[in-house]
Amino acid sequence: MGFFKDSGGTTSNKSIARLQQLIWILIYGGLLTLVLGLSVQRLDDAIGWSMVVGGGLVAAVGFVLIYVRSRLTSSD
Repeated sequence: MGFFKDSGGTTSNKSIARLQQLIWILIYGGLLTLVLGLSVQRLDDAIGWSMVVGGGLVAAVGFVLIYVRSRLTSSD
């Protein structure tokens, strides 16, 4: 496929595609939870902060996985 890197490596295209899906799910889900936590914080401070922190951590994991993905090479 033209979307993937053309260099040789040990990681299959299917596992890279799954990793990319996981990355975007983590980023968007984390940011959505973070924003919802900011809204909930007005009503209940403890739950709001826990949602903000949890969403921030999930989004951060997604951003770290972008770096991991950049280091992987696909095998064609």
